[in-house]
Amino acid sequence: MKKIKRYPTAAQRKKKKTIRNLAISISAFAAACCAAVIVISGLDDEPSKPAIAPADSVSVTAVTEATLPPIAEVTVTHTETEPEEEPIIFTRPMKTENTKEFSDMHVTARNGILIDAETGEVLGRKSSLKKIYPASMTKVMTLLVAVENLTESDMEQKVTMTYDMLAPLIADNASRVGYEVDEEASVRDMLYGLILPSGADAAVGLSQYIAGNEENFVKLMNEKAAELGLEETHFENCTGLHGKSHYTTCVEMSMIMKAAMENPLCKEILSTYKYTTEATEQHPDGIPLYSNMFSRMYGDEVEDVIILSGKTGYTDQAAHCLVTYAEKDDHGYISVIGGDYDKYAAVYSTFAIYENYLP
Repeated sequence: MKKIKRYPTAAQRKKKKTIRNLAISISAFAAACCAAVIVISGLDDEPSKPAIAPADSVSVTAVTEATLPPIAEVTVTHTETEPEEEPIIFTRPMKTENTKEFSDMHVTARNGILIDAETGEVLGRKSSLKKIYPASMTKVMTLLVAVENLTESDMEQKVTMTYDMLAPLIADNASRVGYEVDEEASVRDMLYGLILPSGADAAVGLSQYIAGNEENFVKLMNEKAAELGLEETHFENCTGLHGKSHYTTCVEMSMIMKAAMENPLCKEILSTYKYTTEATEQHPDGIPLYSNMFSRMYGDEVEDVIILSGKTGYTDQAAHCLVTYAEKDDHGYISVIGGDYDKYAAVYSTFAIYENYLP
């Protein structure tokens, strides 16, 4: 295992400096008060003339009181240095004595959580450890895995949409960007199409490009879940369509959102309101894409809070879901709503969380 050399702590550096300054002071005082100075031989890289006597002729020179130099006043200076702040890193959100239970009056959803995105403290919750179906909140993980497996040179590459890719999504009434059979979509456009209109066609296209098929891509999603320390999360698909083995919890959905917000490209896409795809034969003017979340809110409805990013979700089994990232006084927070009765109920529950449970 590679041995890592670590820098001394601020306290160790301060102690070492104090000892060094004290040693210098004692040395200067001793030199001034000494009755005799013994000249001891030493080394010089390039002496211009002999600087020392041969070893067998070292002489002791008497120093009278009149020839003693004045004793210099030596001051030991202590420099106070502020210890460097270590970044706060948490593996899982943590309940504390300050954690509150969400009131049914504030949160009409079955499940919910609010965490401090910087410390991991759970500020509020409601059945946050129970398994939920994430619906299209799944696409936050799809986005994160896709972005982590793409390079800048991949962004302009094209994927041809096929009948086999699109037909099952149409049959399942999945939300789509609107690509047509044989249409060529760029990887960059599909990343935005995945999140803004919650395009299942973009999700499948990305999975084909990155992993060859959706099954292989889902393996990458579950590997990423394990890497993030998610213990109650499992994915069956990259679209969020319902499956009995496709689940997470509000706690772990907040962890997925936190990981996505730490990636600059994911953060940019999750924060975008409108985007237009490039022109294709089927869509000469491109396809205008609008954020499902920002079509339901401005983001500044709660005083002193700005909701910057998020992802909606809905299936019959999951009901309405919403994960958001917000800031108050430049401090980040993440809210997750699972199982609300209406898309606007999920929005109002989110507003109530940020209004009533932030510090």
